[in-house]
Amino acid sequence: MRGYNGRSMFCEVVPLSHSKLLPIDDGILQSLHKFAAANPIYVRSYDLEISGIACMVYEGEINNFWLSSKKYDTSYQPFYPTWMLSAFALACGAKSLGFEELVDVGSGDGRIAYCGTLLGMESHGIEIDSDLVQLQNAISTATGVRYNAIRADATRFDYKMLNLSRPMFFISGLPEMGEMLANSVIKQIAPIEGLRAGFNFMGSHVMKSLSRDQTVWGWGSLIETYDLEHLGTVTLPTLWTTDQAIDTAYVYTTLRRP
Repeated sequence: MRGYNGRSMFCEVVPLSHSKLLPIDDGILQSLHKFAAANPIYVRSYDLEISGIACMVYEGEINNFWLSSKKYDTSYQPFYPTWMLSAFALACGAKSLGFEELVDVGSGDGRIAYCGTLLGMESHGIEIDSDLVQLQNAISTATGVRYNAIRADATRFDYKMLNLSRPMFFISGLPEMGEMLANSVIKQIAPIEGLRAGFNFMGSHVMKSLSRDQTVWGWGSLIETYDLEHLGTVTLPTLWTTDQAIDTAYVYTTLRRP
């Protein structure tokens, strides 16, 4: 990305085949490319070899969906998609930690739920913007990768109706924007009996240095408030990778249950 000299605000890379450096099943890689081919946010692509790996670079434009996603009072962060490879890594992380279901809160174009389905997880995407839900359904139809795309306000949604047992919730929004969303969601989920829920938060390295209660990449105070157990953190490329020195941190946590 340091060598990228294109002009697209959204640019990402997906390998074309399995390699030792990125040992991802060819079938899954093919499905990630199908996602890109079916998604109108990508406007051009080209081949590029990186570290000896044949890759496809996808460039995109999200302005129309970004503007649409801003029009809701309870939209705490407009549409900013993470990389497809990062979405797959996040879903892999949830599955490796023993979670069986995936719920993406503020799911955008559905890429994290899509990747959860590729890994055999029961996946749900909750998105307040009707245009983005239509986009999710169109991609799902075109690729044949099915998951539950729900048009709803995540702050008021009844999570009991999903009949979950061991879900990982992905909370969209950086700490300074997403704390109200995270609070609203966790308050609804924590009282559900028998639910062994995890929460993944998009973190910020900048927030980490502001104060002691903002440790754990900006989510320290919220983690303390709900007595969440910190399971680990991964750092992955996102939309901001082209203009920031450090990639985005994603924090895995879980509710402590007796």
